[in-house]
Amino acid sequence: MPLRARLTRIFLWISVLAGGIGLGAKIFDLLVLAGAWGAAPPASLALMPYGSRFPVTPGDFFQPLSVVLLVGVLGALISGWKTPFGYRAWLWLPAVMFIIVWIFTPTVFWPMIRELYGAARGSIGISDADAVRLVRRWIICDWLRVAAIAVSFVSSVRAISFPYPAPQDLAAGQAAT
Repeated sequence: MPLRARLTRIFLWISVLAGGIGLGAKIFDLLVLAGAWGAAPPASLALMPYGSRFPVTPGDFFQPLSVVLLVGVLGALISGWKTPFGYRAWLWLPAVMFIIVWIFTPTVFWPMIRELYGAARGSIGISDADAVRLVRRWIICDWLRVAAIAVSFVSSVRAISFPYPAPQDLAAGQAAT
């Protein structure tokens, strides 16, 4: 097996493993953790897993995992760059989904976390109705994030399930591009 094919497979395995862990953890985070702190806002916001009462925040888990996922996704895309378009599309999709999630996490989710946590601590004034709307917005946006992570994971699984294109397929793919 050529070096490029081996590297693509290694990076795809990293992407699949990190993506599966991330998808499962994100679903757990949304259903269990957000389900608890979002159950009856604003009182339930006290259960948010942030602050000195919690030894680990979700970001302490998801940020390092995201770095591993980034290595897998980009490594697979770069090492599989010369594959035919049909195969390469499965390598592109996780990268696109990763970029979307990374853009929306600090721009959409982090400000909502600050607002939710501020409401939980009482450091910002927020009405009960506004707290309920904010929690609902979080849940909807977080399900969209889960969907993007799922698309990335399924695409990586799909790419690894195909045989790596044979040398004649690679030559045909290069001629077509």
